[in-house]
Amino acid sequence: MMTRFIKVKKENKVAIITIDNPPLNVISKQVFKELGDTFTELSNDNEAVAVLITGAGDMAFAAGADIKEFPNLMGNPNMKETVKEGHAVLTMIDQFPKPTIAVLNGLTLGGGCELALACDLRVAEAQIQIGLPEVKLGLFPGGGGTQRLSRLVGNAKAKEIIFTGDPLDAKEAEKIGLVNKVVEQGRGLAEAKLLASRITRHSLQALSRIKKAINDGSEAKLEEGLELETNLFEEIFQTEDVKEGVSAFLNKRKPSFVHR
Repeated sequence: MMTRFIKVKKENKVAIITIDNPPLNVISKQVFKELGDTFTELSNDNEAVAVLITGAGDMAFAAGADIKEFPNLMGNPNMKETVKEGHAVLTMIDQFPKPTIAVLNGLTLGGGCELALACDLRVAEAQIQIGLPEVKLGLFPGGGGTQRLSRLVGNAKAKEIIFTGDPLDAKEAEKIGLVNKVVEQGRGLAEAKLLASRITRHSLQALSRIKKAINDGSEAKLEEGLELETNLFEEIFQTEDVKEGVSAFLNKRKPSFVHR
């Protein structure tokens, strides 16, 4: 697959996606399209059990949407369709059937923050700034920011971040649960690979169902969530990997999962 702004490499059961749109890796319409194509391809890739996503260079993970494209939205009768195209890509990443880790290595603002929010986990380098500054342009986050941020950090904190438009530093982001881990500058990718290695040793059959149970269950009533968990638990017992996992445990050896 040919892409202009997205680079992908694979190592140790992990696909590493790099957004390379210098200088600040802004998420233009084309970057969105390429992200969608890349994740579609990786969903069927048996070599990749987890996916990391980061930004090229050391200035930005992604410093927002491409503001130069905004004038085209003003008075555009098809504006809703354009916005929904971006939503569809972020929802696909949110529901992607494998664990995803955003490696924040610089400015993570606006659409870049919304992309990070669509991932399962976030590892941040100490120097980053993360936030949703859209209100400063007289608008507000339109790529899921008002919805995903509030679900992650609670309504009051999300309102403070979005009302003020002021970015947070890595330490504050970690304190409120917006990022999982903070590491020193330049260590983000190495730390995320280490975290991924602790995940990819497990069966993708289990990992994908864990993700679905938590994602879908957290939006449901408790009884519905428990019903979902029960159904997924029944499914996992039909897989080859559960037989291997239990057998390995009983025979005191390491399991060798085939992700089926």
